[in-house]
Amino acid sequence: MMRSMFSAVSGLRANQTMMDVVGNNIANVNTPGFKASSITFEEALFQLLRGPGESINPLQLGLGVRVASIDPIFTQGAVQVTGRTTDLAIQGQGFFILENDGQRYYTRSGAFNFDGAGNLVTSNGFRVLGWAADASGTVDPNAPVEPITIPIGQVTPARATSQVLVGGNLSADAPIGTAVDTSITVYDSLGNPHTLQLTFTKSATNTWDVAATVDGSAGSLSPNQIVFDTGGALTTAGPLVFSGVTPPGADPMAFDVVIGGTGGLVQYGGVSTAEATNQDGRASGVLRGFAISDDGTITGQFSNGETKVLGAIAVASFANPAGLVRVGNSNFAASVNSGEPLIGTPGTGPRGQLTAGALEMSNVDLAQEFTSLIVAQRGFQANARVISSSDEILADLVNLKR
Repeated sequence: MMRSMFSAVSGLRANQTMMDVVGNNIANVNTPGFKASSITFEEALFQLLRGPGESINPLQLGLGVRVASIDPIFTQGAVQVTGRTTDLAIQGQGFFILENDGQRYYTRSGAFNFDGAGNLVTSNGFRVLGWAADASGTVDPNAPVEPITIPIGQVTPARATSQVLVGGNLSADAPIGTAVDTSITVYDSLGNPHTLQLTFTKSATNTWDVAATVDGSAGSLSPNQIVFDTGGALTTAGPLVFSGVTPPGADPMAFDVVIGGTGGLVQYGGVSTAEATNQDGRASGVLRGFAISDDGTITGQFSNGETKVLGAIAVASFANPAGLVRVGNSNFAASVNSGEPLIGTPGTGPRGQLTAGALEMSNVDLAQEFTSLIVAQRGFQANARVISSSDEILADLVNLKR
């Protein structure tokens, strides 16, 4: 049999494999996070017909072609805005980390959502890994990664008011006996709101008495009098300490009424503008939504207006991403040739930043794929022609004995 026929068969196989690669690339042109593959051929072993000698070159005959490698192309895909809060795209290097049945996988497809238990998962139920924040809202990126869980409806505790800020002007022109009122909502230990009313009554030149009530019940202020100097600045040291009111079922209310410092009370001419400007208490709140920042931080938004860090999404990078093994569902698994995953927060080291509400699209270049399709088709046809030509030569050889 002719060696050309077997060489051509290897060409058919190689170009068929090229068609398979191109076909898979084109099939996944709209798959989020898909990375196209490229194929490389190499010549097969050569048969040595004559060895080299002095002034004599070797005679070698090729035995066809074979596939050298099929390599993924990890170029950046286009980012498409989806508007879904849980959709994430990585701009740069890196992979999201997934877990299923104790096995870890890696993906560029950030089409995530929450299941009924509040777990951040992929469409096939794989859990997304990252870090949970502690009670103070701090995330430790050096801790082991774990599945991200954000149960919608979780409650942030109430906080009793511990400080009320008062600022503005008490008119130096006001006659003795003038009263200036201001009110603000404060909270007890259960998070229930109450109305605090402060009354400033001018009792002497540069001197004002202060009284406080909570929902109409008189409380105690210590001290209950403030004094200004002739330049309009407070001479009273420290805050006014409120006490003496206990709401039903709650702890006794106690907080500081801060009247000095930047933005505090002054006494100048003109109208009185004194008012309570702020307080630090809050009611309990229910998680209503969340946002994901470029560095993977997940911030919860609660019904009481509070925002709190709930966790962060982890991203892994590899020394050799081409060494990863495709396992289906747009996922990869680490291998001995990919190296160990380097896990960290997005935007650190070689890891890219996140874009929330968007997905990275496939990086398949249709113009390149259609060109490769033509090349593979012509390569297949050419090798088929070699086989048919070899067959004709063999037929002529058989016909010699006739």
